[in-house]
Amino acid sequence: MTEVTELTPPEGAAPDTREVLLNLGPQHPSTHGVLRLVLELDGEYVARVDPHIGYLHRGTEKLSESFTYTQIFPLTDRLDYLCPPSNNLAFALAVEKLLGIEAPIRAQYIRVLMAELARLSGHLLITGALPMDLGAMTALLYAMREREMIMDLLEMITGARMHTSYCRVGGVREDLPAEFFPKIREFCEIFPNRIRDYERLVEDNRVFLKRTQGVGVIAPEDAIDLGLSGPNLRASGVDWDIRRDEPYEIYDRLDFNVITRDAGDCYARWQCRVDEMRESVRLIEQCLAQMPDGPFQIDMPTIAFPVDKTKVHCSMEALIQHFDLSAYGFKVPAGEVYSAIEAPKGELGFYIISDGSEKPFRMKVRAPSFVNLQGLFGTRNANYLADMIAVLGSLDPVMAEVDK
Repeated sequence: MTEVTELTPPEGAAPDTREVLLNLGPQHPSTHGVLRLVLELDGEYVARVDPHIGYLHRGTEKLSESFTYTQIFPLTDRLDYLCPPSNNLAFALAVEKLLGIEAPIRAQYIRVLMAELARLSGHLLITGALPMDLGAMTALLYAMREREMIMDLLEMITGARMHTSYCRVGGVREDLPAEFFPKIREFCEIFPNRIRDYERLVEDNRVFLKRTQGVGVIAPEDAIDLGLSGPNLRASGVDWDIRRDEPYEIYDRLDFNVITRDAGDCYARWQCRVDEMRESVRLIEQCLAQMPDGPFQIDMPTIAFPVDKTKVHCSMEALIQHFDLSAYGFKVPAGEVYSAIEAPKGELGFYIISDGSEKPFRMKVRAPSFVNLQGLFGTRNANYLADMIAVLGSLDPVMAEVDK
């Protein structure tokens, strides 16, 4: 990302100030990872911002050319590592589109339930982290309390708290355990009141409101031109959600509201994520109520094969070796496909070119954090150095997804 943007000086700016070139980052937590912003300052006024990436480059897309389709799942975990089930789902749907297959209905319900738990996990972090960026620590401690409950649920299902690798082409790795259902119902009963706690902490906080309301405004037309998606787009008043407008899995069977705001500022982006968590709880409750019995994997032995549970949570190298599908005669038809989902941060898409082998010939990830980072170019009323911290935090980038 090499473009730069010129900002308009605020009214009343000091006329005789010294120009300074400031490197902001790469460091946690102010730049949310290894992002470097080169700022040209006129006093405290930001005259120009030039984002630099490249400090975390993992080569995920190139690595995928050397792995079988099932071996790639652990790599997708490490894109937006706050929400691995969503990454798994987006990749699985792309491969299934190439194969011309669908997962069983029960597996689709399980996948959607997992994707909404992932949305809660991601939104909880930024709900607490944005106030923390601006000096209010308590909100993050509250949010982490409930996020630990989600981590416990994911661990109960998959055996892992972060890198779940739970999806498979044609379904999920294994069925939900019986003890999961009372725990998830207990969580859904507790969580809505906890969301209200987060709001009460900051909704009347004069410092938080002053730092976020009217700051970093992104107009609807700018949000569209920049390719923003997810809460960053909807906070600018653009009513677009892939789950509703281009439904996948069983989202068309579920009732939920698409949350939008009109202000387009940092506060609106925070509000969107808070309200989306309420909708995610509704979606999870509907999945639990509607989930049918039946298989959790498609009946195709070359795709869905028994898993040695002793190897599922060992080292990544051993896991990838275990998922080498060449011995099972697994092949994907030649062709190309693009498939996208509404991930917690926006449109997460996988573009795959297949040459007919068990490995992709090329793979490209349309990562929402990377595209949403362009929101730095479209913000208005982000005049001062302190405002840049608020704007960046409200865009909620995960640098492993930006610099993939």
